[in-house]
Amino acid sequence: MRIFKNHGFSRFARKAALDDAALRVSISAAERGLIDADLGGGVIKQRIARPGAGKSGGFRTIIVFRARDRAVFVYGFGKNERDNIRDDELTEFKRLAALLLSYDDRQLRVAIEDGALIEVSDDKTVS
Repeated sequence: MRIFKNHGFSRFARKAALDDAALRVSISAAERGLIDADLGGGVIKQRIARPGAGKSGGFRTIIVFRARDRAVFVYGFGKNERDNIRDDELTEFKRLAALLLSYDDRQLRVAIEDGALIEVSDDKTVS
């Protein structure tokens, strides 16, 4: 499973102090079927705890996801910032999912080289 984040999500994660280990844990849970919300079209929503706190007051992440293949963190927000995403946003996330999930290895490499996608570091200590 390859895990990525787009540039906007990377900026959000840095400000929120979410490290790559927290992102890997979230995807590991999704791979085990522990998905907080399947929004359809290759888009899921996962909760991630704030560092040093629980998930209930933590962050919500929107992820383009295909099991055993790839996950791309595309959007994040604090529960205290907004309740949920709007229908028009979900439509755009589904369009983005269709695009990102169609990328072959060459297209992924180009996206990484261009800085559009950042691969989440692979730490084998997370299960």
